Amino acid sequence: MTEANGVVDEGFLQRYRQLLDAEDTAFDELEHAYEDGDRAHYDHEFAEWQAIVERRQSLLERHGLAPMQAGVRAQA
Repeated sequence: MTEANGVVDEGFLQRYRQLLDAEDTAFDELEHAYEDGDRAHYDHEFAEWQAIVERRQSLLERHGLAPMQAGVRAQA
């Protein structure tokens, strides 16, 4: 099923959900490392979480769905 704009379809939504789930899991691990005071584990988990966030952002950008940054105006 493709939306009217042709950008969002079942495959996109499935991949986006997978990335959101992975991001949630990675953040949970990051939170546990922080709570445990384990700096080495925290650094590793932070890098993992950041990589997933970047993959999610890249997916959005490839489909023309990246949010605008504050202070940036769309060109007319």
